[in-house]
Amino acid sequence: MSIDLDFWRYQDGSSHDDAKVYKTACCDGETVEGLEMLPIQEILGKIAEKFSDWTALSPSDYEKEGRGAFQIFTTPQIVRFDCYGMRGEDMNALMDVLEAFGCPLYDPQISTRFDGWTEH
Repeated sequence: MSIDLDFWRYQDGSSHDDAKVYKTACCDGETVEGLEMLPIQEILGKIAEKFSDWTALSPSDYEKEGRGAFQIFTTPQIVRFDCYGMRGEDMNALMDVLEAFGCPLYDPQISTRFDGWTEH
């Protein structure tokens, strides 16, 4: 089973159009007005630390026997994880890393952004 997890941060005062951001930024890799620039290298470093016991096939591809695999797609504004056969606790660990950077999860499988803890 494949699941993608998507993360971004809105600029203060910008309108929130999650479906547009998902399609334009997360799927097409285009820049979207109203999104913050993210510290991508720092985020990737934290992911590498958190998943240091996984096999890193490249800086954006990780796998672990019996735990699944994930690929990372980034632009300066978004981070997207394509997860394959992963356990819930491992996907939660990815979410925790991005939450620390102020980026709530957008789950395109149910068209919901879990940003109740952020200020709108």
